[in-house]
Amino acid sequence: MTAATNHNSTAAVLQVRDLRVYYHTTRGSVKAVDGISFSLNPGERLGLVGESGSGKSTIALTLMRLLKPPARIEGGEILLDAKNLATLPDDQVRLLRLASIALIAQGAMNSLNPVIRVQDQLMDGFADHAVQLSKAERTARVRELLERVGLKPEVAWMYPHELSGGMKQRVVIAIAISLRPKVIVADEPTSALDVVVQMQVMETLRKAQQEIGAAVILIGHDMGLMAQFVDRLGVMYAGKLMEISPVGEIFANPLHPYSALLIASLPSLTSKSQLQGIPGLPPSLLNRQGGCPFYARCPKAMEVCQTEEPPLREIHPQRWVACHLY
Repeated sequence: MTAATNHNSTAAVLQVRDLRVYYHTTRGSVKAVDGISFSLNPGERLGLVGESGSGKSTIALTLMRLLKPPARIEGGEILLDAKNLATLPDDQVRLLRLASIALIAQGAMNSLNPVIRVQDQLMDGFADHAVQLSKAERTARVRELLERVGLKPEVAWMYPHELSGGMKQRVVIAIAISLRPKVIVADEPTSALDVVVQMQVMETLRKAQQEIGAAVILIGHDMGLMAQFVDRLGVMYAGKLMEISPVGEIFANPLHPYSALLIASLPSLTSKSQLQGIPGLPPSLLNRQGGCPFYARCPKAMEVCQTEEPPLREIHPQRWVACHLY
């Protein structure tokens, strides 16, 4: 198995093995996620980063089993609590959502109902999972959840449209942690917020995650945010994992040429240098040919890269890369 599972994956809280998700269109299959494997340890923060269209958000929806046609899980396993989420019946997946695995979606505006008070939305999850609470217990639980994400108790009586973007996103975090899940999937949780609020929301998420002992998968394309938040980083390109390494090591010494180009495209505060872009465009995921998907844009491409797809291999402890250079 060419899984980017850690050497201590037996203790992993979540294991994804050879996951494939295709969108079936009249022109053929779009391989949005194409044979991805990774594991997540308890309490760990794992980042998944890549350009738009690399398959990151498809992974988020797949982990939550929220895919809609024409998307379909073609193969692979998503193991959580010894259950395979990829094949579990819908009614059983519903029971695991929020209780074992929760989603913080892109843009809180879309996750919250604008005409229902915050406290009722916080309580929805408890009702859905048949958690019986008295009125006093419900009030206490709502207050505790709001405090955990740095919001005042009176927010409970407000409607989402009365809150700022940052406050809304904190409410979404409060909902995500309400049943103390083991895994939180955060799909670009700060994409609609300004930089100062972004940092506050990420700090809120970090604190809440540590308090309930959950592991987090943070999905996004902001390398700076990843550098400050995650323990390990997975770099995605064209539905594949190109590299997965501890975050400090990937910034100090990126192994994959794509990771190196992504990091080189970041502006520096210490030195004045020409900003580097990555030439070319990602390949079409529709009927993609063999070989390395980054071949056409890679400054270090060799002949073998055009025909043979490199598997994801562990070449140093904890460092996995899919590249023929190694």
